[in-house]
Amino acid sequence: MAPFSKKNKSKKSFPVKVTTMDAELEFHVEWKATGRDLFDLVCRTIGLREMWYFGLQFIDSKGYVAWLKMEKKVQHQDIPKESPVPFLFLAKFFPEDVEEELVQEVTWHLFFLQVKESILSMDIYCPAEASVLLASYSMQAKYGDSEEATGKPGDLQSENLLPQRVIDQYQMTPEMWEEKIKVWYGDHRNMSREEAELEYLKVAQDRLEMYGANYFPISNKKESELWLGVTALGLNIYEKENRLLPKITFPWSEIKNISFSDKKFTIKPIEKSSPDFIFYSSKLRTNKLILELCIGNHDLFMRRRKPDSMEIQQMKVQAREERTRKQIEREKFAKMKQMYEISFREKEELHRRLLQVADEARLAQDALRQSEKTIELLAEKAKVAEEEALLLTQKAAEAEMEMQRIRISAIKTEEEKMLMEQKAREAEMIARQMVEDSERR
Repeated sequence: MAPFSKKNKSKKSFPVKVTTMDAELEFHVEWKATGRDLFDLVCRTIGLREMWYFGLQFIDSKGYVAWLKMEKKVQHQDIPKESPVPFLFLAKFFPEDVEEELVQEVTWHLFFLQVKESILSMDIYCPAEASVLLASYSMQAKYGDSEEATGKPGDLQSENLLPQRVIDQYQMTPEMWEEKIKVWYGDHRNMSREEAELEYLKVAQDRLEMYGANYFPISNKKESELWLGVTALGLNIYEKENRLLPKITFPWSEIKNISFSDKKFTIKPIEKSSPDFIFYSSKLRTNKLILELCIGNHDLFMRRRKPDSMEIQQMKVQAREERTRKQIEREKFAKMKQMYEISFREKEELHRRLLQVADEARLAQDALRQSEKTIELLAEKAKVAEEEALLLTQKAAEAEMEMQRIRISAIKTEEEKMLMEQKAREAEMIARQMVEDSERR
């Protein structure tokens, strides 16, 4: 019988719940299953082949963080007494160069989510400017070129994008932070999700001192409190109040041996003239975990300096082919999108022009109707003017006739006056003649 099963339950199996950065997986595992059996099952389920960076983390019975040992049976380890047994699938080791080493997109994605969570939870110190830049890559990875994220003001406020420490450090409103993020976000146009996540990791790797480091509280011979940082490049010793700038560094290439005895830990340099560095931890379990991380990081450090195995070469070839295929698809999609946008703009322009022509036709129709009304009004006025002119002509004719009558009447009156004057003169002459005749008698 297989050491694990997704569905079938039996008395000889126990349930486990494995939480990755973006999913929860539940299995039933045989009692005899090893850590490797469960780990391989998880990797197959999520399609991960670069499994050497990852591990299954849990909290042991003493409350300490522990990693599931691969060659040991799961039930023989100090796992939680819960049902289902909870595990976290996390990156245990980090690459020196994410762009050069990480091959699969699923690997990028898991690292991206884990680093992002560590930054937002403030486990990794991130200054404000880098936080804004990383937030813009995070938005590009989530939304792409969608207008959904850059539409109305306030749309980004529901997103968890910045560490609370950065928000509290500056007297800026959410709208001001949103505007700063959108400025960077606009520069990432046409970037795929995978590219945005890789750029996020590159920025974190190059600009954040705490990236990829596991920190442990230690003390030296003088009982001064210090921090030990285990990284992909080596071991760093930090002062208690400063985990950003190491006080002492031990590159893996300069370390000959690392060992511990109870709570005492010894780093032996390759250079014989260099003294051993000794420090102490508070718990034996801590030293075991430190040694486990040191061995794993050192193995990967040495592995990177050797030619790639056939498996890695095959993975890189497949990854290149897959990226080429996706790049062709993206370019094809981008071309189709561009053609659609051009067609849409032309359609919009045609629609706008049609509306404009319709408006012009409506205005012309209104002007025509107004002109017709004006013509009718002018015709009416012309008719009235014509009637008035006719009436005036009639009145003028009547006035002329009246003037003519008056003139004729005046002439007749003048003639009668002259006739009467003549008759008066004649009567006067007759009277004078009669007087003269009377006198002569």
